Amino acid sequence: MKDKETKILILSVFIAGLCSIIYELLIATASSYFLGDSIKQFSITIGFYMAAMGVGSYLSRLISDDDLLLKFIRFELLLGLIGGFSVPLLYTAFAYTDYFQTSSIILTICIGVLIGLEIPFLSRLLEKHYSLKVNISYVLSVGYFGALIATLIFPFLLLPLLGTFKTSVFFGLINMTIAIILLWCFSDMISLSKKKLLWIHTFLVILLLGGVFLLSNTLLEQWGNNLYNDRIVFSKETHYQNVVITKDKDDVRLYLNGHLQFSSSDEYRYHESLVHVPLGFLSNPESILILGGGDGLGVREVLKYSSVKHITLVDLDPEISHLAQNNHHLLNLNLNSLAHPKVHVVNADAYQFLLKNRTQYDAIVIDLPDPNNTSLARLYSTEFYKLVGINLKPNGLFVTQASSPFYARKAYWTTYATIQSAGFDFTLPYHVNVPSFGEWGFIIGSYRSRKSVQWSLTVETKFLDEGIVDRAWVFGKDIAYRKLTPSSIDHPKVLEHYLKGWMYWN
Repeated sequence: MKDKETKILILSVFIAGLCSIIYELLIATASSYFLGDSIKQFSITIGFYMAAMGVGSYLSRLISDDDLLLKFIRFELLLGLIGGFSVPLLYTAFAYTDYFQTSSIILTICIGVLIGLEIPFLSRLLEKHYSLKVNISYVLSVGYFGALIATLIFPFLLLPLLGTFKTSVFFGLINMTIAIILLWCFSDMISLSKKKLLWIHTFLVILLLGGVFLLSNTLLEQWGNNLYNDRIVFSKETHYQNVVITKDKDDVRLYLNGHLQFSSSDEYRYHESLVHVPLGFLSNPESILILGGGDGLGVREVLKYSSVKHITLVDLDPEISHLAQNNHHLLNLNLNSLAHPKVHVVNADAYQFLLKNRTQYDAIVIDLPDPNNTSLARLYSTEFYKLVGINLKPNGLFVTQASSPFYARKAYWTTYATIQSAGFDFTLPYHVNVPSFGEWGFIIGSYRSRKSVQWSLTVETKFLDEGIVDRAWVFGKDIAYRKLTPSSIDHPKVLEHYLKGWMYWN
């Protein structure tokens, strides 16, 4: 019996360690999705989690040894309930309140305190089987091993298959297995009345978690409809991000992690400005590299140039390029551009692609998301733009979208300073109005001046003409140039300015 009890308690340690880390990863990931700045969100989560564990461990000394097993089971029920509903509660906080960050911290503290209580409790339960030295080593080593398993399966298995919402509820149910196993195997150590009450509580928590898991798609759809207003026609959590497509009448919109990427009502303004303004400086460009833009809309515009022989599209998320080639809403917009024989799609990180690439291009079009987290901010760094330059032909040029010079003025001009710091002698900022986004900015970079080159438009457009381009170079006083420090990988100034700028307007 001793061996059986020991194995059951050690299994409880393993499951507890596994679930606790999963909960914290879920909270930090959800916070990164909705608030950006992943390093900040993971730091906050880890910091409060570790401190709360310390508080829980300290509080455990105040709890007597009477009915220790009973108390442990109750804590497990509470942990499974709070942890299992952590992401649903965060989704609710984001959609219906202004207290998302506060909610994430409170949930982190609650889970941390309960885990902090668990470890001393398990050590005390194992006291009759092992010496203190062996006891502590068992609890900590098995718990840490569970944490390792959690960190490995979370990004590679759980997020791609279940997403954050379902993973949260699923591991709440996993947490319940500890209570069930302990109730079943240590039944004779608990009085009948207390045992019945615990079984009822366990059953109710499992019923609640199981019901939410089964209804998760319906709940997510309801949540999404409230968040996005328009009807959701596609939703998927990929290995990298949450992807949502909405539709209202003729307006199709793509969102990544809750951030609007385009609206079909005016996306042509953005993509024509991104592509045709820089290519208007080139005579018969042949090879084009597009970084980002997996939706195929930028490729659609580049294909208008008969001189172009080869287009390489590099997008990190294979689900986006797959969507662009198979979803009829996107196909209607991008005209099935990714299936064109001139187009070669590569699913890779833009930075890594530039490091390994040995082909030089006439033009590089950078259509990456805004620098709202550290991973994206490195793609707006001096180091990144130096790599861009290496991949350009001597007479080539590149363009990058650079967020809004109105809503994120410092971030925009920081990107401008960063491109200059990378050694580009010719840097040309411009902006246009895209109703879905407001005033939007772009920056052209080249090692050779284009001032003597006559800009010309040689393809059909819906928005762009020479008059619009002439006005695009002019910045009003409220968005005019500001001298700022370049952004680097080591010190991502663009991220700091971007978050401050958008936070003010939000």
